[in-house]
Amino acid sequence: MTHDDPLSATFNALADPTRRAILERLCAGEATVGELAEPFDLSLPTISKHLKVLQKAGLVEQSRQAQWRPCRLRPEPLREVASWMGQYREFLGESFDRLEEYLAQLQTRAQTVNRRKKDHDQDGPEQ
Repeated sequence: MTHDDPLSATFNALADPTRRAILERLCAGEATVGELAEPFDLSLPTISKHLKVLQKAGLVEQSRQAQWRPCRLRPEPLREVASWMGQYREFLGESFDRLEEYLAQLQTRAQTVNRRKKDHDQDGPEQ
């Protein structure tokens, strides 16, 4: 799978829960491939494949320190995703506002129905 734009590569990398978990771990600081593999029931080569996808998207970089190759998070692609999503904030906000208004209307109707039912029950049967 190839991507012509960085945003697509970032979304592709974020589509996998293992890769998202790796990024979450890297938020706490640098880690080796072995350290990243610890919480998973996956082989080191499989973790390395996930890291390659994250590297291709620019989300992770590896440096060399003697025999170690620690990985670190690169936040720039995530900023690009946040910026792209920013154009939808107003729409989402309006949608949530409309949903909140609708739920408030439903709640008001339910309270009215319950009050009428309670009043009817208190009046007792008609004679």
